[in-house]
Amino acid sequence: MSQLDARPRAGDTVRGSAPADGGTGGGVRGKGLGGNSVGLMGSAVIGVSTVAPVYCLTSTLGSTAGEVGVQMPAVFLAGFLPMLLVAFAYRELNRAVPDCGTSFTWTVKAFGPRVGWMCGWGLVIATIIVLSNLAGVATSYFWLLAGEITGSASVAALDDSKPVHILTCLVLIAVATAISYRGMTATKGIQYALVGLQLVVLAVFVTMALSKAGSGGPDFASSLDFSWSWLNPFAVQSFAAFTAGLSLSIFMFWGWDACLTANEETTGSEKTPGRAALIAMVVLVGSYLATGIAAQMAVGSGASGLGLANPDTSDNVFAALAGPVMGPGLGVLLFLAVLASAAASLQTTFIPVARTVLAMSAYEAMPASYAKVHPRFRTPGRATITAGIGTGVFYTVMTLVSEHVLVDTIYALGLMICFYYALTAFACAWYFRAELTRSARDLVFKGLFPLLGGVLLAAVFAKTLYDMWDPAYGSGSSVFGVGSVFVIGVGLLLLGVVLMVAMERRSPAFFRGEVLTKETPALVVED
Repeated sequence: MSQLDARPRAGDTVRGSAPADGGTGGGVRGKGLGGNSVGLMGSAVIGVSTVAPVYCLTSTLGSTAGEVGVQMPAVFLAGFLPMLLVAFAYRELNRAVPDCGTSFTWTVKAFGPRVGWMCGWGLVIATIIVLSNLAGVATSYFWLLAGEITGSASVAALDDSKPVHILTCLVLIAVATAISYRGMTATKGIQYALVGLQLVVLAVFVTMALSKAGSGGPDFASSLDFSWSWLNPFAVQSFAAFTAGLSLSIFMFWGWDACLTANEETTGSEKTPGRAALIAMVVLVGSYLATGIAAQMAVGSGASGLGLANPDTSDNVFAALAGPVMGPGLGVLLFLAVLASAAASLQTTFIPVARTVLAMSAYEAMPASYAKVHPRFRTPGRATITAGIGTGVFYTVMTLVSEHVLVDTIYALGLMICFYYALTAFACAWYFRAELTRSARDLVFKGLFPLLGGVLLAAVFAKTLYDMWDPAYGSGSSVFGVGSVFVIGVGLLLLGVVLMVAMERRSPAFFRGEVLTKETPALVVED
């Protein structure tokens, strides 16, 4: 069998399962997606793009500094650790079962249909929340950039009009949906340009921030000298502050697994996506550390002036630092980079949700209509369009109902991320349990690393769930004395349970384990 397309095909035998095209049995099924559309570099670019590093930095640098002070770089490293451990789990599972359902498919094969369905639901609902937030950010920066270019404050103020904001947001969602609908080749070309722009602008910002540190200018009076203690997570003043910062850090790395959900369209589907995920993770942590350290050296992490923790600017750090650090001319590039970051991620984030829904439908866990693949573009067309419509409706309703509800929905996102990442990590250790004593490599990469990553994320999930009960968490609103973030987060998971029960009545074969079965050890495709 060619190494360029290791997915099961008609006539292939999958150890421990029925033929891949048999319609029943435990083997993974081909979905009809366009194979060999993306290589290693393209896959890594998709992973970086989905995370949206410039957007994450501008919205999280200040919040993290406000929680942990100068230990912000250490918290970035701490958040990177569980994500790296989970990335090893994704790599090993993808080698065994290169299926676009990723977390859904793997947890079904490890723990059974119900746990797998809920894991898939966690991924889908988290992605819808992120898509709506990205669209809102892209819209705001579109009008902010338009105002900067035209020099008109009235143009920038158009974003304050709800009708204009919502209409612009819906147009951006429609454009992103159309590009994703046309396939991975169209997606890849645009992403090279947008991700390249982000990384170049970040490099310029880091260089200029370091040059301004200690310059003595009025905007940089609070600059700091670098200290290795900034990289020490044990120096954080309290455990509560550390966990709050860690939750933000984990959010900053979310999305790298998008390159795994494109595995059936990637050259060398067994190995390339896993390698791309690790490359994306290294690029991200390097970018975060360099930018965080440079910004902290330039303006400090205090709550006054340009300090990163200033509550007036902490939710959009680059908007405050663009002019002072890069000057009025180059500062516009930073606005452009944030817009490019949000727009690029808006486009690529459709990849995991559409392909997860496609896989769930192909295995009869969702209505069969979502299993349709466009005959020309070889993409999950209906699933992509449905995700776009769902995102537009969700954002419009949340914006019209209450800004507080929209903010609290975004805060609840961390719960969904930890939920399905932790389940996937545990699924790896359990799925390969019969192989863990075969070699030291199997024990570490298939067992210990995924298990540790799952435990860390499960702990963050539990701590976040506890903190969400407090009405002060998020926007400060509550429902019958319970924090609205808790109500939204738990409510969305319970909604998944309700939908799962409804689907069980409609598709009992999947939930009886007759379509995609639990298996161990790993599947190996053989000629």
